[in-house]
Amino acid sequence: MTVKIVLMYILKVVGIILGIVIIYVILGLLIPYIPVSAKDDGQKKEIPIYIYTNGVHTDIVMPVKNDLQDWGIKIPFANTKSKRTDYHYIGIGWGDKGFYLDTPTWADLKFSTAVKAAFWLSDSAMHCTYYTTMKEGDDCKMIMISRGQYEKLVKFVEDKFDRDQDGNFILIPTNAVYGDNDAFYDAKGTYSFMYTCNTWTNNALKAAGQKAALWTPTDFGIFQHYK
Repeated sequence: MTVKIVLMYILKVVGIILGIVIIYVILGLLIPYIPVSAKDDGQKKEIPIYIYTNGVHTDIVMPVKNDLQDWGIKIPFANTKSKRTDYHYIGIGWGDKGFYLDTPTWADLKFSTAVKAAFWLSDSAMHCTYYTTMKEGDDCKMIMISRGQYEKLVKFVEDKFDRDQDGNFILIPTNAVYGDNDAFYDAKGTYSFMYTCNTWTNNALKAAGQKAALWTPTDFGIFQHYK
């Protein structure tokens, strides 16, 4: 095989990769504009939830405790550094374990982490963060939902946690937390460029009968429907 033929093969491979990236970017920009409408179940909208982004990862934020769910039991306060028990909200997000543990901001992103995450090569995790208060802004939007919708949301979120033989969520022992109010747990499923942390959050909104994008890999694709 001559050098010319080898170079042609390399150029073809590079061309294919660039083509896939370009198509992905275009679809990632356009498909999120296709809306999924909210579904009214006829019940009173009395439970506040939030969608929150730190610029990299999105979370669904819910009350720590009400008569339908007590997250403080399933996600113990003792697993956070602060061990405080007076938080009012909990944010939960699903994503690639490497991204979560090694990439708290885009500045921390490593090429190896990105490649593993993009191509189904690493495990996933749930990031759980307790909050005392929530404040609406460009990075945080409140949604009022019904009790029935909340029950569906809770089921969707719980179903993504991996569990031990006793049915408990599995804590990931790590110092790579973002603050004194969060912890990581093992999760089901594999992250990829087609199913990101933001895709999961978008699907959580769908499960709860809320406005969402048809599909989105980014937080923008979610938040644009809540302007």
